Amino acid sequence: MRLDRTLMTFAAICSLGVPFAAAHAQAASIPSTGPAVPGVCMLSREAIFAHAKIGVAASARLKQLTDQAQAQIRTERQPIDADIQTYRSQQASLSTEQRQQREQALAQRMEKVQADQALLARELEATRAKAMEQIAQDAQPIVVSAYSNQHCGLLLDRNVVFGGNMTNDLTPAVVAGLDAKVTTISFNLETLPAASAPNTGATP
Repeated sequence: MRLDRTLMTFAAICSLGVPFAAAHAQAASIPSTGPAVPGVCMLSREAIFAHAKIGVAASARLKQLTDQAQAQIRTERQPIDADIQTYRSQQASLSTEQRQQREQALAQRMEKVQADQALLARELEATRAKAMEQIAQDAQPIVVSAYSNQHCGLLLDRNVVFGGNMTNDLTPAVVAGLDAKVTTISFNLETLPAASAPNTGATP
């Protein structure tokens, strides 16, 4: 039935939660001994976002916005769930035409919830990206300074280094410098235009 397919589609939509910093696995088989390579330095943007105070503040704010978005979707869906239960309890006593009409109406309402959830997910991702961009801008001069102070000639992403001597890891210095510069961040949910409404006029 159309309604059951819509419900399965709704259940398949990914969670609204958007992690602020992605987790990266580190290979532990390479020992950390050996000489430091002169001029080769490393930096982990993920560690900066995860450990700097401004990153922690951004994660907390994003979680708050995510919780609000999830509560909004739950509130929107509750009356539809109740009407679906009512329909199922009455389904056997309805004619084929009545069942089709009720199912189509419920499916259209559920599709509206799906569209709202998808929009909120896009807005949360846009919000996360904008916050990360702001933190990156704040960190940029600190990274440049650490790079110069350490006499680096090459800067690598620490998350793609399998192991070895990590003496020239600039991440702790950048986190400390960022904490000294700024400790918090304020932002609201980004507003994006809604996608075009789905065509629900025809029943497959």
